Amino acid sequence: MFQPQLMAGQRILVTGGGTGLGRAMAERFLSLGADIAICGRRKVVCDTTAAAWREQFPQRRIDTFGIDIRIAQSVQDMVDALWDSGGLTGLVNNAAGNFIAPTESLSPRAFDAIANIVFHGTFYVTQAVGKKWIEQAKSGQWTPDQPYRSVMSIIVTWVDNGSPFVVPSAMSKAGIDVMTKSLAMEWARYGIRLNAVGPGEIPTEGMSKRLSPGEEPGARSRKNNPMAREGKMSELQNLASFLMANGQCDWLTGQSIMMDG
Repeated sequence: MFQPQLMAGQRILVTGGGTGLGRAMAERFLSLGADIAICGRRKVVCDTTAAAWREQFPQRRIDTFGIDIRIAQSVQDMVDALWDSGGLTGLVNNAAGNFIAPTESLSPRAFDAIANIVFHGTFYVTQAVGKKWIEQAKSGQWTPDQPYRSVMSIIVTWVDNGSPFVVPSAMSKAGIDVMTKSLAMEWARYGIRLNAVGPGEIPTEGMSKRLSPGEEPGARSRKNNPMAREGKMSELQNLASFLMANGQCDWLTGQSIMMDG
């Protein structure tokens, strides 16, 4: 579908990139010629993933960071380190957390456990990276004839139709949805595009355990989805590559795309 070196010269940070959707998207970017940085709370997981990638993509640069994106200073330290080693051309906000619980049973700490990762953490990373890009644009290191820098955030279809028992996640993802639209307007002048993707069910080990315990992964979608199937990881990889690759459709910004059958 894509030319093998479509993303050559790009360097993209994927939060939560050691497993699941983040790992799959980052791996596709590597296959298309991009350099990758990934972060997660468990650095050993990121390092294990990176080691496998280095065997598969020996020419690519792969950096790993073990940080908690809920801590703004840790995020800033990571972004400073990334700029000390050449900066970024793209960011994928993928890190998240979730669990099922009746909303009336939630304690403040339970709510914050999700909101601090998804809502606060996503903003911290986006702002820290965005500030670097804005500084570059203001100093003349980016001009309108150069490729745009891109942010893609993973949201959920619940921002449109709601979902019971996952209110902290749905509320937080709705915040990312409106952040995407707002910053697309505010930061366009600095050569920054922002879009979001809300995947339907794409079974992963972590998602299935948290949201569908005891069910066969994908069974609910095969029963209820109009297309009678769950999503494929390759479909998300293809859409993410289109959104993040330079020059595919740079006028596409401020959009939340629901890929859910």
